[in-house]
Amino acid sequence: MAPMGIRLSPLGVAVFCLLGLGVLYHLYSGFLAGRFSLFGLGGEPGGAAGPAPAAEGGTVDLRELLAVSVLAAARGGDEVRRVRESNALHEKSKGKTREGADDKMTSGDVLSNRKMFYLLKTAFPSVQINTEEHVDAADQEVILWDHNIPEDILREITTPKEVPAESVTVWIDPLDATQEYTEDLRQYVTTMVCVAVNGKPVLGVIHKPFSEYTAWAMVDGGSNVKARTSYNEKTPRIVVSRSHSGMVKQVALQTFGNQTTIIPAGGAGYKVLALLDVPDKSQESADLYIHVTYIKKWDICAGNAILKALGGQMTTLRGEEISYTGSDGIEGGLLASIKMNHQALVRKLPDLEKIGHN
Repeated sequence: MAPMGIRLSPLGVAVFCLLGLGVLYHLYSGFLAGRFSLFGLGGEPGGAAGPAPAAEGGTVDLRELLAVSVLAAARGGDEVRRVRESNALHEKSKGKTREGADDKMTSGDVLSNRKMFYLLKTAFPSVQINTEEHVDAADQEVILWDHNIPEDILREITTPKEVPAESVTVWIDPLDATQEYTEDLRQYVTTMVCVAVNGKPVLGVIHKPFSEYTAWAMVDGGSNVKARTSYNEKTPRIVVSRSHSGMVKQVALQTFGNQTTIIPAGGAGYKVLALLDVPDKSQESADLYIHVTYIKKWDICAGNAILKALGGQMTTLRGEEISYTGSDGIEGGLLASIKMNHQALVRKLPDLEKIGHN
């Protein structure tokens, strides 16, 4: 019973209860919103939110991206070497190349790709990554980078170099020279990472898993590799693909004379290193690198960046710059040189592109 002198109206009680329910609703909905916000960020109530991708318009430091790229190439190389040494390649064909050869894939390709892709993606979740092999979400790994930049990179590149994240494209080749890998021709095998900014190659890493040699360079930054002191432009040694060396040999001999040496080799990474001063006994030396057929951009981007950083050039056979956006391959073949008159060489080789399409 209500205290004497106070009479409770049923309507008043109802209004009071509705007001109370309204207050409780707003309090609880605010609490739930906070909970869902935390879950969306990957965090937990009462703790710091987990790392989120950089917001649109954010930046990445190319020096840090180079450090992660060097680590990724080495981690992928570990997988490549482990699979080859265990002789558990599980080789299969992805189809046919344009030349009609088997486009081979092995466990080395797959496992290297997984390590390299997820290391880069975890460290830089907001950048576009293009890779030769399919990335299966079921095999996702969280591979953390410890934010350590190697001393050799810090010596060459003394300050951070920030660029918009949306301008960056990363190209991964988890195992270059798969055909040679299956033949146990280990000297040709590399793992590679390239970073393009607005389609232009600016960072390149080429790692040789079986000698554990790594070459890296940043355009307008620094490098741990250099050009040789001299090159033979009159009768050059030309490194070409093992699969169609005869195509190049015919025109090369006609253009440069019978003293020209043709070096058949596997892997685009190996061929670029052939133009440089590389302290690796398994590495042959050449003056020019010529390719006359279709080639994928993850095969050549890292080498292009390294040559560009050292003052060299890699272009199509028509002398055009290669853009590392859009499609994943180029039709125009390529010519790579360093310390030479590149455009004069382009003019000497007018028929190579036609041969590449025959």
